[in-house]
Amino acid sequence: MADRIGGMVGVLEGFATIAIIVAVGWLLADRRVLDDSAQVNLSRLAFHVASPALLLTVMQRTSLDAVLSANLVTSLISFAIVVGLYLLIARFRWAGGTLGSRLIGSLSAAYVNAGNLGIPIALYVLGDVAWVAPTLLMQLLIITPVYMALFDSDARGEPPTLGRSLRRMFSNPITLGAVAGLLIAVFDIHLPRVIAAPIDLLGAMAVPSMLVAFGISLRRGPRPATDRTAEHVWTIVVLKTLLMPAIALGVGLALGLRGEALFAVVVTAALPTAQNIFTYAVRYRREVNLARDVIFVSTFASVPVILGIAALFHWLVGV
Repeated sequence: MADRIGGMVGVLEGFATIAIIVAVGWLLADRRVLDDSAQVNLSRLAFHVASPALLLTVMQRTSLDAVLSANLVTSLISFAIVVGLYLLIARFRWAGGTLGSRLIGSLSAAYVNAGNLGIPIALYVLGDVAWVAPTLLMQLLIITPVYMALFDSDARGEPPTLGRSLRRMFSNPITLGAVAGLLIAVFDIHLPRVIAAPIDLLGAMAVPSMLVAFGISLRRGPRPATDRTAEHVWTIVVLKTLLMPAIALGVGLALGLRGEALFAVVVTAALPTAQNIFTYAVRYRREVNLARDVIFVSTFASVPVILGIAALFHWLVGV
């Protein structure tokens, strides 16, 4: 019972940390200390500098044993199914959207907050940060590079081809940070402290920058999920917070996952949409309000879902 209560408290602590930093951004915007230009500049800082540094740091410290695990395969299949469902729904419900709009919508529906929220929840609820590593790796090494190449093609108004996609994939700062970290891990390179320390400091700015920019947008923009995009927002939130963990459960069972391993992939799939998506939306000027609203609503909606999953697994299999 003590472990169960501790896990529940851990979930709430993880969400509370994010809420407080977002509230700081909201307050700074309300007091006119920061404005819309600050939101854009913070997002640029996160995209071009802080996030690549953070990804390099995370990747070089992540065990590569997770790369070929059943957990990673489950996360990848679940992501693909949810993206496919979103694109199918969007084709009939919101026809005429641009490639960039579809990219933001599909990421909002399936890209989980495995970093700044997933890590503390993995620690408190799952008992080990390693459980979230497969999803983190999948998103950083597979999903992010592909989407960044597609975003760049859309921004330039060029049809995505394999050659262009590969070139842009490895010229994007987000991708470069993740790949650099992976190479450091693969070749067991130890960076000198004079280089590693500044990278760590720059990476530490990523999450606060995203969250403060997000708080500014909540104060300066329209109220979440109240305008013409409300139906779109709620459709994505249902896909993200309810359908994705259900799909992860089914895929995990089919791949032979049981006990703690299955519990981990289901909880991870139930995490809300990552703040990174808002940063991408601002960077590429695509569906900024949609990304903001989905992140906001899914963050609150995921709390009872994750608590319910934890209680259910504890009751059924004692994890």
